[in-house]
Amino acid sequence: MADSGDSTAAIAAAREREKRLRSMTQTAPDAIVVIDETGVIDTVNPATERLFGYSRAELVGENVKILMPSPYREAHDAHLARYRETGEKRVIGIGRVVVGRRKDGTTFPARLAIGEIALDQGRLFTGFIHDITEREHIQRRAGVLQQELMHASRLSAMGEMASGIAHELNQPLTAIMNYARAARRHLDRTEPDPAPIADLVDKAGQQAERAAEIIKRLRRFIRQDESERRLEPINAVVEEAAALALIGASDHHIELIFDLNDSLPPVLIDRIEVQQVVLNILRNAIEAFEGPGDRKIRVSTGAVGSEKVRVDIRDNGPGLAPEIADDPFRPFQTTKEDGLGIGLAISRTIIDAHGGRLWAKNLPEGGAAFCFSLPVGSEADE
Repeated sequence: MADSGDSTAAIAAAREREKRLRSMTQTAPDAIVVIDETGVIDTVNPATERLFGYSRAELVGENVKILMPSPYREAHDAHLARYRETGEKRVIGIGRVVVGRRKDGTTFPARLAIGEIALDQGRLFTGFIHDITEREHIQRRAGVLQQELMHASRLSAMGEMASGIAHELNQPLTAIMNYARAARRHLDRTEPDPAPIADLVDKAGQQAERAAEIIKRLRRFIRQDESERRLEPINAVVEEAAALALIGASDHHIELIFDLNDSLPPVLIDRIEVQQVVLNILRNAIEAFEGPGDRKIRVSTGAVGSEKVRVDIRDNGPGLAPEIADDPFRPFQTTKEDGLGIGLAISRTIIDAHGGRLWAKNLPEGGAAFCFSLPVGSEADE
């Protein structure tokens, strides 16, 4: 009788475990699909019906590839056959992103994890499917917002330089007007001499090219394009950004010193984004100078081993304020009265996205240094 009682208890316990397991499966928020060794669906849970739009009766007994779009559908049987022959686990126990196909033909991204169950009759495979459509949407939206924020930061920088831009353009435009008037006076003479007229026209043309180059740099910087990375010489990128940063800064009497390594390999970057980083750092340095005295900013480039290049921007200003010195890249902290505190945060995001690193420190001799590194590119990367 004792054996009978033990057997009854064991059966009851097994039924209870089965009941709990079935309850967990039936109430699971993610789709669960169980298939046999040939890919035929053995069972599904309610979440599978909701996700794929099929009823349980429509799925059980069908090949699981009914839930897959091409080309996954055509390749699935071959994957199972290879596993049966070799025992090589390529996806079992490893989560991966796949594409699912609903009954109505629409597709969606999903996270798939596969487990294996060994039974006396053979093996079963359990697929756990999590719809990541919303996650993908959030990531895409975050990418769009980041692009918009970067664009807003560029516009903010341009707003700060607006008066300087007007002054910078006014010089070549005024020169063009003066050269044109002088040429007109020569032409009004009874016997005009063509030599000085030609010289005046040439000088006017040079000033027009100067104005056009200023506008070209500004338009290229402001333009809101998709990120496009190309092999670029880092020295040229830095020099052009520095020219933008100095627009309107003549009153600050800044001495900008370049110490550029001419033998550096190119880097694979989005030129405008990296120039935004250099511009942010230089404008911050220029605006931080206080009181009279020498105001120097040194921009240097160099190699970090054979795989990276480095850009250093050092100034002899007051250095990083104590309240931000520990982490100057934290968003929405600023020492400027009208600053937003996002310029340096965006700069770090840009460099991180390029596979580099951006850091800052106060210098023992006074002033601050902002440094960043970027990986070297190659023609194969383009």
